[in-house]
Amino acid sequence: MSILANSFVVLVALECFYIMYLETIITNSEKTSKVFGMSQEELSQKSLNTLFKNQGVYNGLLGVGLLYGLLFNASLVPAILIYIISVAAYGAMTSSPKIILTQGGPAILALLLTILA
Repeated sequence: MSILANSFVVLVALECFYIMYLETIITNSEKTSKVFGMSQEELSQKSLNTLFKNQGVYNGLLGVGLLYGLLFNASLVPAILIYIISVAAYGAMTSSPKIILTQGGPAILALLLTILA
């Protein structure tokens, strides 16, 4: 893969780690509240808090998968990117249309650059 494609894959991995940070480490914060459009009171509810932390671990593992693919098995990267794009599309249809741009956009660019490289 090209340096540009690799850079975008790393960017998507960093985004996954940032989402993990929001959902797992600073779950009840004002920043998480703003990013997800939920009140801090909602985020403090035990059941929702647990779901967020679970989702955060999932996002972190996607980031790990992308970095692993870059370092050891490049054939994994397109599949993981397609999965991220699919999840972003589902999120856009069921939750907020902006998800396809914020989470899917970088993954779409990374996938295109990976395929073209």
